Amino acid sequence: MKILVTGSAGFIGYHLTKRLLERGDEVVGVDNINDYYDVALKFGRLNELGISKDAQEWGKRVDSSLYEKHHFYRIDLADKEAVEKIFKAERFDAVVNLAAQAGVRYSIENPDVYIQSNVVGFLNILEGCRNFGVKNLCYASSSSVYGLNESQPFKTSDRTEHPISLYAATKKSNEMMAHTYAHLYGIQTTGLRFFTVYGPWGRPDMAPMLFTDAILSNRAIKVFNNGKMSRDFTYIDDIVEGIVKVIDKPAKPNENWSGKEPDIASSSAPYRLYNIGNNAPVALMDFIQELERALGKEAEKKFMPLQDGDVVSTYADVSGLIKEFGYKPQTPLSKGIAEFVKWYREFYKR
Repeated sequence: MKILVTGSAGFIGYHLTKRLLERGDEVVGVDNINDYYDVALKFGRLNELGISKDAQEWGKRVDSSLYEKHHFYRIDLADKEAVEKIFKAERFDAVVNLAAQAGVRYSIENPDVYIQSNVVGFLNILEGCRNFGVKNLCYASSSSVYGLNESQPFKTSDRTEHPISLYAATKKSNEMMAHTYAHLYGIQTTGLRFFTVYGPWGRPDMAPMLFTDAILSNRAIKVFNNGKMSRDFTYIDDIVEGIVKVIDKPAKPNENWSGKEPDIASSSAPYRLYNIGNNAPVALMDFIQELERALGKEAEKKFMPLQDGDVVSTYADVSGLIKEFGYKPQTPLSKGIAEFVKWYREFYKR
């Protein structure tokens, strides 16, 4: 297939692009390479895919030096004209929308950025699919949509009307927008609610990278809610495997769906939602201990209260993935952390 991957300089986008290219798909990546975190890491990912930093020019197609079937555009998804131009020129079989302004805490300080990137940008992707006949769309949602919900594990059948950050609200809006386009135009839309993704080439604003940098620099790590938190940490390879399965088997209407007793995760339209997590939450203190073991060094800890926008615990019910695809993430934390630390030491020469 010829697949558009937005956010291809990002953590998940990079890994997905590499996987698709290695199995023979043609991939067009787009990214605006914003400076929310160190752009050197984004350029490093692109370089691994054969896209030179020096060759990039806004709006211009760049061909990979390593993969014959890989091309890249540096654009902003909020630029409707630029998005439309790429859809018209490239003619995709499928689209995977991973581009978004990430970060729960950052959204409290910079709300405007989230609306432009996550709402306006996603609308432009939906319009591109509608206007240029793309029927297969997979997009990133987030476990943050569960908000104030305390019923665990989180099920896709749970209500999600109480987000506690603007980031979560934009992800919830993506799901609703996707349903509208599935209903009106028959676009097969599948939303994946990711649960705390980690691994090599990960984001510097997330715990594995923040903690590792602090520990190796002899700084105290910030442990929020006094350590009384847990996360369903999901290894990057497991996430990518789930996305690939969704690309290959796009959403179909649920023939048993009823408007009188509506199932939230499906529809009479070709619309689906899935959780994609390890289905095994890990206490934050246990995660830190595993990281200390891999680094061979104990962390100095600074215990702090819960931050605005944070939830205490996440835990994914992945029964939908198992039922539809016979698949669930299963990389153990010890293996995932070991792979992350190995990459970190090599990339940062530490």
